Order: sequence, then C-alpha cells, then structure tokens
Amino acid sequence: MSLSRGLIVNGREVPASSGRTASDVNPWTGAVYAEVAAGTPDDVRRAVDAADAAFEAWAATRPAERRRILLRAAQLMAERTEEVVRLMAAEVGGVAPWAGFNARLAADILLEAAAEVSRPTGQVLATDADGVHSAQVRVPKGVIAAISPWNAPVILGVRAVAMPIATGNTVVMKPSEDAPIACGLLISDVLHEAGLPPGVLNVVTNDRADAAEVVSALIADPRVRMVNFTGSTEVGRAIGVQAARHLKPAVLELGGKNPLLVLEDADVDYAVDAAVFGSFMNAGQICMCVDRVIVHRAVADEFTARFAARVRALPCGDPGDPGTAVGPVVNAAAARRVAALVADAVSRGAELAAGTGEIEEPGTLIRPVVLTGVTEEMKVYHDEIFGPATVVHVVDSTDEAVALANDTPYGLTAGVITENLAKGLEVAGRLRTGIVHVNDQSIADEPQAPFGGVKSSGYGRFGGQAGAEAFTDTRWVTAQARGHAHFPI
Repeated sequence: MSLSRGLIVNGREVPASSGRTASDVNPWTGAVYAEVAAGTPDDVRRAVDAADAAFEAWAATRPAERRRILLRAAQLMAERTEEVVRLMAAEVGGVAPWAGFNARLAADILLEAAAEVSRPTGQVLATDADGVHSAQVRVPKGVIAAISPWNAPVILGVRAVAMPIATGNTVVMKPSEDAPIACGLLISDVLHEAGLPPGVLNVVTNDRADAAEVVSALIADPRVRMVNFTGSTEVGRAIGVQAARHLKPAVLELGGKNPLLVLEDADVDYAVDAAVFGSFMNAGQICMCVDRVIVHRAVADEFTARFAARVRALPCGDPGDPGTAVGPVVNAAAARRVAALVADAVSRGAELAAGTGEIEEPGTLIRPVVLTGVTEEMKVYHDEIFGPATVVHVVDSTDEAVALANDTPYGLTAGVITENLAKGLEVAGRLRTGIVHVNDQSIADEPQAPFGGVKSSGYGRFGGQAGAEAFTDTRWVTAQARGHAHFPI
C-alpha cells in the first residue's frame, strides 16, 4: 500500500482544498510509492496566510532558540540517514551512496544555518550629522517562496529553507512533483519535530499538470517577498521573469554544461577516477555533473581507453542494491530525452566509446555512455545532458581547452586536472563559471561556501555569509542620539 501525505499548512497536515491527490511513482518499479495532496492556488493562499501570520513572531524569536531548533533538526536529519536511503531509492531511483550523502550534507547545511543565526547582522557607519548614530543592519525579508528539485532532493530541499528560516524569514515551499516527500515533506517533518513553530515552514505539493498555476500564484502573492529556485534553466528563466514582473528578488541555481579539463601533465589514472565520478554520480543527474571531458591530445588516447573501460564496468540497475553505482533516471521522459541526444550524435557521426544510449527495462535505465567525435551540429554539443552520458573532446593546447570550456551559455562549475598547481590556478582564473575546482572534478558542495553560477546557470548565491545576505534586506538606521536635529524650514 502506498503512503498518503497532505499539505503542511500552519504546522498541520491537511488535504488539498480540491480533495485531489497526485501519484508519486517509483522510477525503478513503476509502482505508486505515495499519493500526495494536489495543491491549488487556493492552497497557496492558505499557506501564505500562515507564513505571513507567523513572520513577526518568528523574526523576533531569540537567536538562541532559533539555533537550538536548527541544531536539533541537524541531529534528527543525520539520524534519518537510513530512512533517506530507502526514500530516495523508492522516490527518485537514487543509489545508496548518493542518498546517504544527501542526508549527511543536509545535516551540515542545517548546522551552518544554526551558526549563521548569531553572527553579526550589521555595522556602524560613519556620519557627518551631529549627534547621530548611523548603522546598517540586515533584516529578514518576510515570506520566502522556495521551489525545490528532485535530483538532490534532501540537500537542495534543506538548502532552499534552512538559511531563510535561520535569518528570520518564513517559507512556503513547493517541492518537485518527482520527489514531493524527499525535497519537501520529509524536511518539514524534521524541522517540526525539532520544534519549529507552526506557520514558519509550509509545504504545498501539487499535480504536475497544475505546476505552472501553483508557482504563478505563489510568486504573485504580494506577501511573498523573494523567490529561490533550483532546477532547469528553461524553468528558471520563466520564474525569474515572473519574479521580476512583481519586483521580487530571486536566487536561481540552474543548469550547467560543466567541463573537466585534463591537461597534458595530468595523472591519467586520477583523471579517469575524477571523470567517472563527476560524470555518472546519480546517473549524471546533478547540475554539477561533467558533461564534457576536455583532454589534451598528449594523453587523450590513454585517458579515453581507460575511461571507457571503467565506465563499461560500472554496476547498473536496481537502486535498492547496495552494489549499484548507476541507477535509473527519474522517469521515462528523462530517459527518452537522453537517448535522443545520444542517437542524434551517433546519427551525425559521433562514436560510442562506452554504452549504447538505448533504454532498458523498466524504461528508465540507460547504461552510461561515453561519446567521442562530437561536433557543433550535434545537439549534445550544446544541450545540458543531465543523464548518464558524457562527451570526450580532444584539444591540442591549454588555450584551446579554455576556449572550448567557455563555448557555452552556461557557467556553473568546472574542474581542472594537472600536476602543476600554478598552471591549474591560472586556467581556473580564465574559466567563466561560478565555481571551479583545481585537481578535482566539477561536483562539490560545502554549506559555508557561496554556491551558484553565472550566465545561463543563474544568479544569486546559496551558502554561508552570501546566502545569509541573499535572504535578508540591508536597512539603514539612524538615531538622533544627542540633541535635536536642525531643519531649514
């Protein structure tokens, strides 16, 4: 029997106003894992009502109390690691190492948010006015709309709400239709068990057919003062436009076409290890995954042969099997999209060094693919893959590698593999990305680091002090501390 979950409004689990539900389907078995409430714009208004009503008291809550709640939530999240492993396998096809990492990093994000609660929130300013005390302070914005994705559901769901809550805001969260529990309801459960007051975090799940209407209602509500979204560039662009129409700031963490540059002096075995992990963790369904391995010709043949052999040997299949390295993609539509990218490239002359790009039973499994000979007329050259496939490009110089890495509208993250640290740092400085890792692949995340991209990979930053600043407003405050001000009229 499948689970049944409602919306979270003002600390209570309630059905959708329509009475309808939406099915949350296991991508490996095809069975319905859960039925969740199919929220409507009316439910969005109910959730915003609750968040708005809770805001003043939560913003005034003592820092020590907010910290205690977030610390307790971090502990509870860590204790739920085994539950998260089972949940992510059933809800999104996540393999055990990836799911365990989700729980652990989510706990660390909550710890970082707890640390942010009592950091300085302003500074004294110089002033030419006699007897005046002048300061700038950070204050919470109000109600935040948080739209969270399915691919790293626990990490990115927690990231969407932890810093907003820590800095005194209240939140209405709309989790992905593909992971309404892992990137929404589970997080609410943990925070409310930790003592979060009613109304501070509200969760509106929905049917996929209603997504645009629900999101539009959330962004348009005048009491919602900011939006944060993690997901595809296509959807993020639409959300950014809607937020701008209502003069609301947004933090958008979007797609990537992330390169891994393997320079001529690279340790080939290490580069292969980095490329395998960077390309195929979570079946390539991470915004930071390596879409392109750009290899210097001096090591290209050796690298490609070893890389392809490693990829062909990766255990694929049931995400519930602890030995599985690459599980299914999130749904059949995602599988068809990746298969079509591979087929288009092969039809135009690309070669398969590993994999076939064919969809296997149960309709969501594609064994990892490595393509060579990819050229600009192929869709995979330009499009984010977001699945178990990557491309190897061969170049003749570092300058050519940098130019190819930058030849994309995206700019999220990159990796550079070299035995010459100075050269690696020089190359890193030339890459047009929000994140770059020297002597590592492109996937990394730490709660205290500013996370986000440039160009079509979005704007704004999650994480650390940058995240705290993103979810607060800067206010100038003066006080006539000595005497009275003098007015000219």
